[in-house]
Amino acid sequence: MGRWEPDARGRLCEAALELYSEHGFDATTVAEIAERAGVTERTFFRYFADKREVLFSGAGVLEETMLAALGAAPVSDPPLDQLAAALRAAGEVFPAREVSRRRAGVIASTTDLQERELIKLARLAGAFAGALRKRGVKEPAASLAAEAGIAVFKVAFERWVGSRSRRGFADFVDEALAELRTVTSAATARTLTR
Repeated sequence: MGRWEPDARGRLCEAALELYSEHGFDATTVAEIAERAGVTERTFFRYFADKREVLFSGAGVLEETMLAALGAAPVSDPPLDQLAAALRAAGEVFPAREVSRRRAGVIASTTDLQERELIKLARLAGAFAGALRKRGVKEPAASLAAEAGIAVFKVAFERWVGSRSRRGFADFVDEALAELRTVTSAATARTLTR
């Protein structure tokens, strides 16, 4: 495939995921990714700062989409319900489930990538808490809701990529939220009866 072929970015992402899956993240070089994608290394660096960025380049779009959905949720809703709108919106920007599954597998196999994923989620939690505070949610409720939202996001994502059903990501978010509500209401009931 020549350098003039369209969608160099998409080809680089696909080539990187293939190579990371075949040889491991650490053993894969930028030169190998570029060669498989049919572009030069220079072209690779036009799109990505390093080979990790292939896996994390969508983080900004994900955060923007989720914060926009949070901002559109009714302010009168409880904080977790406001976050539910943001979490459901994530499914709108995820790549296909198989691509997301492969990406998750690569990240799970490399400690440095796991660390990077945790940093991304911590930033997202901070952004959620800040957005909730701007909407009038007081502390510590804003931070607690944001952290709970990230926990729901993680559980929903793991279930979604692990599932073979045709259900969308939002369905998995709703299931995880229902589980969280069950857990917290059971804990509240125990506290009240003591």
